[in-house]
Amino acid sequence: MEKISVKQAPLTERTQTMKIFLITLLTLSGLGVLFQIYTAMATGKTETQAYKVIRVETLFEIRYYPAAILAKITSTTKSYRDLGYSGFGKLAKYIFGGNSGSQQIAMTSPVHMDIGDSLSTMAFVMPSKYSVADLPKPDNAEVVIETTDAEYVAVIRFGGFADTESINEQKVILENALKEKGLTYYGNFRFLGYNPPFQLFGRRNEVIVALNAENFN
Repeated sequence: MEKISVKQAPLTERTQTMKIFLITLLTLSGLGVLFQIYTAMATGKTETQAYKVIRVETLFEIRYYPAAILAKITSTTKSYRDLGYSGFGKLAKYIFGGNSGSQQIAMTSPVHMDIGDSLSTMAFVMPSKYSVADLPKPDNAEVVIETTDAEYVAVIRFGGFADTESINEQKVILENALKEKGLTYYGNFRFLGYNPPFQLFGRRNEVIVALNAENFN
């Protein structure tokens, strides 16, 4: 039987090809890291809803939030993921020009999510320069503009990518911590998200709940 010879590229050529591959891979990885750094920096420049820290405890802090204007949608979904999928696009379309004046409204942080047993809401905080009268009317009737009441809240913070499980875990921790301190609360435990979904590190998530005024008398 005739022996078939397989011609291989010279070692130096293969080595050079491997070097190019590794350099390309490292370059793309470096660009990815730089993109994440830029994202984190850009997020830091986004207007954040104003609040005042009243007290810092070991596991949580107490804040005072003055009244704020929200663009909000209401949904029958009952999970973090489903509420995000159904609500984010509607709210984003409003601030990106889906309104009576075709106005571009700056994104702020955090995004508010209140996941209830029957109804849930998702909301964007409007930039502080706007009053209700200044804001254009949403094209989508599901988007409602409303002003919140000022409130005291307890807040617990955690990192990483939030999901229904991690939010519920933080809710339990916060609930137990409040009971230990003898602090009473009302309403649902709510989620605040501060980062875009493509930001991989430096993420900020919070679970909050409104505190009764009697805690401060």
